[in-house]
Amino acid sequence: QVQLVESGGGLVQPGGSLRLSCAASGIWFNIFTMGWYRQAPGNQRELVATISSGRSTTYADSVKGRFTISRDSAKNTVYLQMNSLKPEDTGVYYCNAVFGANDYWGQGTQVTVSS
Repeated sequence: QVQLVESGGGLVQPGGSLRLSCAASGIWFNIFTMGWYRQAPGNQRELVATISSGRSTTYADSVKGRFTISRDSAKNTVYLQMNSLKPEDTGVYYCNAVFGANDYWGQGTQVTVSS
């Protein structure tokens, strides 16, 4: 079955960095667009970044210049490098894989930015 397993979340001070990983299994990784979304308490889930099978990327305006999404086809893994973290980056970060009508989600990993 399809599994997306996120890791790398945690507590970090403002200005710090974290790298999230999402290991995918049960899908043909190379053809899927992979993405990261986040949800803060009381808010809707929002797009953070996506990377297509051709490695085209998109970012939310709020993270441009600070976050970088990448993918490793040999490891079936997508990454989110997060630098210069702000308290407003706090939330549960979810990995997403989409191809046509196929749309899968991970269980999420908590990121807390606080001093």
